[in-house]
Amino acid sequence: MEYTTVPGKQTAQITLYALSTCGWCRKTKEYLASLGVAYRYVYVDLLSGDERKEAIDTVKALNPSLSFPTMTVGEKVIIGYNEDEIQGAL
Repeated sequence: MEYTTVPGKQTAQITLYALSTCGWCRKTKEYLASLGVAYRYVYVDLLSGDERKEAIDTVKALNPSLSFPTMTVGEKVIIGYNEDEIQGAL
């Protein structure tokens, strides 16, 4: 699965699983950009075949309800858009 990397200051490893049409996913990306942190993301809905299955399986392992955005900050999993939780994890 290929991730898009956004450059910025290095903190914990941040990975965002998002949908291209999701407003909360867009807000999460905007918030991460405002913090200036490096992160990587993938739009699960734009994947196909084995890559899509791999992404869905990964998100389900982190978040059984398979909701978006789902993000990892180091070992912490953050589900949904929550600035306080993101800031606390950094």
